[in-house]
Amino acid sequence: MASGSDRNPIIIGGLPSQVPDFDPEETQEWLDSLDAAVDERGRERARYLMLRLIERAREKRVAVPEMRSTDYVNTIATKDEPYFPGNEEVERKVLNATRWNAAVMVSRAQRPGIGVGGHIATFGSSASLYDVGFNHFFRGKDGGDGGDQVYFQGHASPGIYARAYLLDRLTEQHLDAFRQEKSKAPYGLSSYPHPRMMPDFWEFPTVSMGLGPIGAIYQARMNRYLHARGIADTSKSQVYAFLGDGEMDEPESLGQLTLAAREGLDNLTFVVNCNLQRLDGPVRGNGKIMQELESQFRGAGWNVIKLVWDRSWDPLLAQDRDGVLVNKLNTTPDGQFQTYATETGAYIRDHFFGSDQRLRDMVAGMSDDQILHLGRGGHDHRKIYAAYQAAKEHRGQPTVILAQTIKGWMLGPNFEGRNATHQMKKLTVEDLKRFRDRLHLPIPDKELESGLPPYYHPGRDSEEIQYMHDRRRELGGYVPTRVVRAKPLTLPGDKAYAAVRKGSGQQQVATTMAFVRLLKDLMRDKEIGKRFVPIAPDEYRTFGMDSLFPSAKIYNPLGQTYESVDRDLLLSYKESPTGQMLHDGISEAGCTASLIAAGSSYATHGEHLIPIYVFYSMFGFQRTGDQFWQMGDQLARGFVLGATAGRTTLTGEGTQHADGHSHLLASTNPACVAYDPAYGYEIAHIVRDGLRRMYGENAEDVFYYMTVYNEPINQPAEPADVDVEGILKGLHRVSVGSAGTIPAQILASGVAVPWALEAQGILAEEWGVKADVWSATSWNELRRDAVEVEEHNLLRPEEEQRVPYVTTKLQGAEGPFLAVSDWMRSVPDQIARWVPGTYQSLGGDGFGFADTRGAARRFFHIDAQSIVLGVLTELAKEGKIDRSVLKQAIDRYQLLDVSAADPGAAGGDA
Repeated sequence: MASGSDRNPIIIGGLPSQVPDFDPEETQEWLDSLDAAVDERGRERARYLMLRLIERAREKRVAVPEMRSTDYVNTIATKDEPYFPGNEEVERKVLNATRWNAAVMVSRAQRPGIGVGGHIATFGSSASLYDVGFNHFFRGKDGGDGGDQVYFQGHASPGIYARAYLLDRLTEQHLDAFRQEKSKAPYGLSSYPHPRMMPDFWEFPTVSMGLGPIGAIYQARMNRYLHARGIADTSKSQVYAFLGDGEMDEPESLGQLTLAAREGLDNLTFVVNCNLQRLDGPVRGNGKIMQELESQFRGAGWNVIKLVWDRSWDPLLAQDRDGVLVNKLNTTPDGQFQTYATETGAYIRDHFFGSDQRLRDMVAGMSDDQILHLGRGGHDHRKIYAAYQAAKEHRGQPTVILAQTIKGWMLGPNFEGRNATHQMKKLTVEDLKRFRDRLHLPIPDKELESGLPPYYHPGRDSEEIQYMHDRRRELGGYVPTRVVRAKPLTLPGDKAYAAVRKGSGQQQVATTMAFVRLLKDLMRDKEIGKRFVPIAPDEYRTFGMDSLFPSAKIYNPLGQTYESVDRDLLLSYKESPTGQMLHDGISEAGCTASLIAAGSSYATHGEHLIPIYVFYSMFGFQRTGDQFWQMGDQLARGFVLGATAGRTTLTGEGTQHADGHSHLLASTNPACVAYDPAYGYEIAHIVRDGLRRMYGENAEDVFYYMTVYNEPINQPAEPADVDVEGILKGLHRVSVGSAGTIPAQILASGVAVPWALEAQGILAEEWGVKADVWSATSWNELRRDAVEVEEHNLLRPEEEQRVPYVTTKLQGAEGPFLAVSDWMRSVPDQIARWVPGTYQSLGGDGFGFADTRGAARRFFHIDAQSIVLGVLTELAKEGKIDRSVLKQAIDRYQLLDVSAADPGAAGGDA
């Protein structure tokens, strides 16, 4: 295998040919010196000299390219390690008790009749990394601020619970209720970090791998944003994200590294637990994952600290005058290191040190047992402390600590470094005895040989437990802890909503623009205006929000160091260190991470933020749906705007932009309150109620999803008898049929309401049908209410049976009922079973495509004329009209000819 330097050349392809050599003779002298060093002292000595020259060049501020990776040794030299302020002996005792309880908790969860599983190998590898953080670095919230934000690796949760047990934060009853959240309530512990399930304990959900890293980056950025805007003092807060080396293969793990470097987020530290294993086997069996990650993070502009070997390697490395040991470390692949983790000292002597006499001489005086215990850096408290301290003191860059560990460390030979260790959950009696002996715990054999293995607690008054409490008091309280300190906001009155509620008169305005107008008025509010956080993925202009640029400005910690090309325009692009708008570039994942960080600020930092995330509706729940689940789990609040919504409304863009299903995806998220309003006045009431529910008294842990459209229409003024309850619950009547004799009902949502009103007129004038038109502002909420009612009735048969809102609302309205929207039929079909009468729906099922709005709507048969046919068809089924009229309608409106449709309003503007 090639050496690290050969595998990762500093400059690929050599010097650029455009650079002239002004002094060829001096250049030749330097080259001759290098040649002499190679010839006389060997390549390793020459390499060392080159590295020292590069180091000196940096000291002298000579611009030289960064090396993409360094030797496979610790970044921090032994001589540079700081004084370790802790009591290492006591900390080892604490950690041993924590390791035991974590493993026993998972093993007991596998007892007969339960068998709920769990993972112990991940914490086995990362236990020391956490312990040093808990004892010396992680700040709690008792000081009144947000403390530090720690993203715990999901599979390590048993160890976090085990530590909380020693601190009397949890009891044995809690530990025995691991993964039994309902059957053992209120003691049940969630499988992984789930704030929604344990809202006083966990802060950040992380086990959907890849979301922790990107979430931590944007949390660190949100901390800076809060501080820059004077909303919260986050100057002391550090963000730590504990990640796995296999997890770094997720695109979200590495996708936004450059943002952290670009904004100089030195309040952020990634700790990558490099146990060299995925769930099934090695991460890079034929390669070196630490070297690969070092190259990626260095290239992205991060400060990299490698923590590879523990202190037992220091004497060997000190002897390595010609670099033969370092070269061996550089060229040994990860798969082989995993084999060494499972083999004997004799095997390591023969296969690692035996290939070169100089290596054999280094370990000649060591026993096989000493060779076996040459350890990895992620298990050495002093080395870990040095890495954390260096990361905390580093300025101008985020830091990643790459810590090499062994998966399943300390669990014994059946677990350590084995490919199957992630799936191993139960320890045999012999495993337990070996584990106990290795941890030096005073647990007698008889307690391991009969029944369930016991938990171990050294006693509340023991030195180690008092030490733990003392450390946490000094660091400001217990971690993890979630605290909600934010007070309810004083919400705006009627004036803020007046402009949208009065309609647009003769001007045609899309619902997107109606929302933007409302947002501008809300952002002027003296009480809550500064708390709004507009977020968009490089689409503010698309959504007509460039009008906010001059006043709200775009957040950039560097400000605007250039003259904007449009500086003379009224709506010029304005960046500011105190800007209010987050412009996260073309990254929906990044924007959603910003949304989550802002939406949970009420808990993280005790200050409400009101995020307004606006995006192409197709690229929300479809592209970043996992993050919306993360948002629900993190109890984040805010508004999510699916702009340019609908299967047919965004003309010309085609398949990947034609959203006809996001409401269906939104319906699967229990935290999401979804609306599809047709008019500005509906939007006003929905937003007002959302602010009340999320930021007023008795605030709820929900977020609002609202779809808005880019098709301009005449926005009607709010009726004097507006049905606010109907708007908020999901259904209200907007037009009573005034002509015709045959009754029918049309339920429509969003941009389909004007089509329904047009159909209402045609039905009355040409077919004698008197149809009422209803605006279904939320199919999802109507269904959710009905499901809750059925659940209540199922379990309380002795009580008066409740009736779903949609049933009550439509009771007395004579059908048939026809539903139509710019969504696939499954969206309005959610309420079919609760509609009191014959029910049918029309929708945009299938792929979207580029064409005029009229042609697309005729193709999907959801335009006004198709609605007419739909109503007539249902009336014919009920025998209220003759079926012969159906063919007449098809021919009259040329419904089989897409090109015959009126193309409708052109353009794709917001």
